[in-house]
Amino acid sequence: MADNLDDDSQCRIKEGDYVVLKRGGIFKAVQIQLKKKVIFEKQWFFLDNAVGHLYSTAFEIAACGSLSLSFFVRSLCVSADVKEAGTDNRNIVDDGKSQKLTRDDIETLKEQGLKGQEIIQQLIDNSSTFKDKTEYAQDKYIKKKKKKYENIVTILKPSCRILAMMYHGREPSKICHLRYDALAQMLTLANIHAGSKVLVFETCSGLVLGSVMERMGGYGSVIQMYPGGDPLRPGVQSFGFPAHFHDMLHEFPISRVNALLAGTLDTTGKDPSAACLLKKSILAFNQRFSVLILFISSFQAQERKVKLEEKRKRMAAAAALLEGRNADGLIIASRFHPCPVLLGLLKFLSPSRPFVIYSQYKEPLIECYTKLKEHGGTVSLRLTDTWLRHYQVLPNRTHPMLLMSGGGGYILSGTTVSTDGPKATGPQRADKPAPKRLKLTDTDR
Repeated sequence: MADNLDDDSQCRIKEGDYVVLKRGGIFKAVQIQLKKKVIFEKQWFFLDNAVGHLYSTAFEIAACGSLSLSFFVRSLCVSADVKEAGTDNRNIVDDGKSQKLTRDDIETLKEQGLKGQEIIQQLIDNSSTFKDKTEYAQDKYIKKKKKKYENIVTILKPSCRILAMMYHGREPSKICHLRYDALAQMLTLANIHAGSKVLVFETCSGLVLGSVMERMGGYGSVIQMYPGGDPLRPGVQSFGFPAHFHDMLHEFPISRVNALLAGTLDTTGKDPSAACLLKKSILAFNQRFSVLILFISSFQAQERKVKLEEKRKRMAAAAALLEGRNADGLIIASRFHPCPVLLGLLKFLSPSRPFVIYSQYKEPLIECYTKLKEHGGTVSLRLTDTWLRHYQVLPNRTHPMLLMSGGGGYILSGTTVSTDGPKATGPQRADKPAPKRLKLTDTDR
């Protein structure tokens, strides 16, 4: 009984949860905070009434900004019992005079508290050309008005597919134009599963890193190789992982990889810059400044020193995992050229382990393919591109969508092998060929 209650609580919206708002084909990730105004698609509302409801519940936005449960009506019908429709649209003239309701009338209906579906029904009843349109044109008209007047928002639970669709639809450049079907192929080709040790180098706002953590389910180790001073992963926060998921996440700067491979990385000594930071900040102030400002500066320098010490400990923990060189997988998806990163990180993988590299362009991956062939140590190299097409499935009008993504990037995948050959047990003569197998004869006949 307790397990059922726990499962039910995971499916319900709680205060502090990270959720994804959906309206039509547009998504936005927000956090549930009481009495905080949320702006989505030029509308503002509060998420207080959503707490306690199940995920994937649709809400209607009221005029005061509060949310109320929405009950979908699959199709609007005209006043007549039988839906009337014309045979063609050749006699319909779009002169703007077919609609009797004016803009002021519609605003009055909104002030009276009419919902979106009721306003759409009023527009249909007051349209002089609606009955003359074909059935397809009527459905298109209703769909267009629904998009404009129905204020329905669906609250979804974050997942790698939903967040990938959100980023690709709003800001594709932040994720290197990575589409959700390419992301799914990367996770499959890299054999991401619970209990494995995975290296991730990405500049996709943490989308790839969060997807790997989601598939591993909080078990195993994920080592993020990051460029620059600190790791940037804003997308991981949008997943809303529990606290124990972050215990499996480690971070290591990509600039220290060569030192780690050479055995010259110092993870035990303190950072000299942290030791001198307090002294430099105090000396930077002139004597004419007050003692209060000097005290605040020294306090901030002390906080920086503590943060640098925590960063050093995290780097030491990640270095300890990398020193074994027994990682189970490697994923690279960044805006940088992947070739030098790939050749450096492949040395941390065990033999017979998969690796996947994503790039928006094929030329960097072709160079990686050539380098891997020259260096050896890899097999089953494949360079593929992903292609996805959406279809409209409706009665008598099923066809591909007119607007779709032109490409989903390119993926290079392969498997590592051991380059050390088997050692010979005794001296062998090169001029003497190996003995041939004797052909067995049937002696029973």
